[in-house]
Amino acid sequence: MTDMDVAWAALGGDPALLSGISAVVRQGALPSRLPVREVARACVGACALAAAEWGARRAGLPAVPPVQVDDGAVATAFHSERHLLVDGRAPVAFAPLSRFWRTADGWVRTHANYPHHRARLLGALGLPADASADTVAQTLAERSSAEVEESVYAAGGLAVALRTPGEWAAHEQGRAIAAHPLVGRERLDDAPVRPLVPLVPLGGQPLLPAAGLRVLDLTRVIAGPVATRTLALLGADVLRIDSPRLPELPDQHADMGIGKRSAVLDLRAPADRRTFDGLLADADVVVTGYRPGALDRLGLGPGHLAERRPGLVVAQLSAWGAYGPWGGRRGFDSLVQVAGGIAVTEGSADRPGALPAQALDHGTGYLLAAAVLRSLTEQTQQGGTRVVRLALARTAAWLTDGAVRATGHAQEAYDRPADWLAETDSVLGRLRYALPPTRFAGGPADWARPPGRWGEDPARWASAAREG
Repeated sequence: MTDMDVAWAALGGDPALLSGISAVVRQGALPSRLPVREVARACVGACALAAAEWGARRAGLPAVPPVQVDDGAVATAFHSERHLLVDGRAPVAFAPLSRFWRTADGWVRTHANYPHHRARLLGALGLPADASADTVAQTLAERSSAEVEESVYAAGGLAVALRTPGEWAAHEQGRAIAAHPLVGRERLDDAPVRPLVPLVPLGGQPLLPAAGLRVLDLTRVIAGPVATRTLALLGADVLRIDSPRLPELPDQHADMGIGKRSAVLDLRAPADRRTFDGLLADADVVVTGYRPGALDRLGLGPGHLAERRPGLVVAQLSAWGAYGPWGGRRGFDSLVQVAGGIAVTEGSADRPGALPAQALDHGTGYLLAAAVLRSLTEQTQQGGTRVVRLALARTAAWLTDGAVRATGHAQEAYDRPADWLAETDSVLGRLRYALPPTRFAGGPADWARPPGRWGEDPARWASAAREG
């Protein structure tokens, strides 16, 4: 099976539709020892095909529109946070304390981009809030990798010890991940079949498969926002809800907030919770990206959501999966690479390495959007409240599974991203951004709106039309 076959089968798609996908293979796109280009192409292609399938069903088309995946567009989109410019200024990708560090017996990688993660890291190390990177390096050099990993985790911070692929395969969490499917799919109840609301594109306008769909976006960082950003591209009314206690990094919002709206609600405050419950009563999709169990405490687990809104699609994303000893841990793409052996594979004898992009984040994000779209298609045939679950570590296991890949004959070179970049004015300034790579005949080529300011949109639905 090709990677495209694997992705589409994991989504429950009809294999006959794969004949409608073509690819532009480009040498130099996402260069890596691991098959990053092939997996990235498969994630984007499966998402575009799921969108085309759902759009054809809603529009009553005689056939699913053809899909073309261009490695250049995929590689550019997988670097979207690096290509972003705000009034000509490039964002800072990683904070000074987010990096590899030598320990007494190996390496660890930390993540401290957010202020609260930095504070927890320094607290776990017994260092003051203004500690320098040199001081952190000296402290870590005296401790074992395992000690650092566990002590920082216990403090609510993020640090992961470097492991080889073999060590991860033998680890209890690695074994748990390998035992689960790439895309977890579950039907929770017998909610009625979703009414198929016809979609009639106006002359000259793109086919928007998700037009009228209402999506509650409870995600952060990259993978979840990539999924909801894609649903917004396809016409959905996507409203991201954040806690006022967890402000977003401005540049990250500028990249991931395109096409969406953003509001702030404190779900522990009665008035804000009533507002949220009103939004949920009219939602079609809820996408969550917090660590497993975090939203259950607020009564927002899949079972609770199904009881309150039968027929919903719930899409859950996590770093390590909602199972195994690490099921409740926080995590990021860079840390999953370190634990799962990717950093060893991509590194040298002297230093760990990394993938050419945060490919676990981006790839899983497109798969998550595809899983939502396929769930909508299935609901028009079989009904039911649907839950889909994906994990960065499970995507990593697919990337590193050792299967022989058909890389394809390179038709072109990928030597510059300019062909897949665009500019627009926004309230944030003049933005340069990566265009979406999910393309099918007659579909949208760009988002309908630039990002607004984080948290400044009203917490209400904008769309009047209903998808179903």
